Amino acid sequence: MDAVVTVSHVNKSFNHKRILHDVNLTASTHEILGLIGPSGAGKTTIIKNIMGMEEPDDGAVTVFGQPMPNRKVLQRIGFMAQEDALYNNLTGLENLKFFAQLFGVQKDQLKNRIDYTAGIVNLNQDLGKRVSNYSGGMKRRLSLAISLIQDPELLVLDEPTVGIDPELRRQIWDELRKYAEDGKSIIITTHVMEDAAECDELLMIREGHVITHGSPSNLEQQFNVDNLEQVFLKAGKSNANTDNH
Repeated sequence: MDAVVTVSHVNKSFNHKRILHDVNLTASTHEILGLIGPSGAGKTTIIKNIMGMEEPDDGAVTVFGQPMPNRKVLQRIGFMAQEDALYNNLTGLENLKFFAQLFGVQKDQLKNRIDYTAGIVNLNQDLGKRVSNYSGGMKRRLSLAISLIQDPELLVLDEPTVGIDPELRRQIWDELRKYAEDGKSIIITTHVMEDAAECDELLMIREGHVITHGSPSNLEQQFNVDNLEQVFLKAGKSNANTDNH
């Protein structure tokens, strides 16, 4: 497996408050990396540094071997933000077409890519509707379809399953697994432990610190517990004890 994303010793502060503390991670091909932690833990800030939307105070971020920000590299990344960046006055189909053209999808591939990505998120029947008439869950599903539209080499998904029903969530995870098996790299943030269990590797984050990392099964063995929620609680306690010394 080749490293696609490398984050080395990254620190980040806002308004004199430290948000990220010496964060290190590697995301590789054929792998789904999960950033797990409660709201406000620093997950989105890590994502923004990876995407080049923010720059670290210290440390380095590279994607495909290039320092970020880098416009050419962005063409190879499918990104789904926490806030849906959609055109509400356009239909779902018009949104998909717009972003497909923006990301350089060839005309002869356009229909296939739209049919495929809309199918993954179960939106084919609703593409003719204006996005202003979509529910919150439908908007999340459209955002996910857009992140997949150019068949990116790296997928970066910030809380992608929020507001999505369990059956569709299962379908989305099956597709993400296929993407990883095809050699893509996927980074996902979540606070949902069911999503965490689907990842190949996990980084558990609390208050800007990486408190532990490893595969879900290895973490459960290491902390001698039955589920990932208990891993998070135990890892958080042991880190708090270390910080106090």
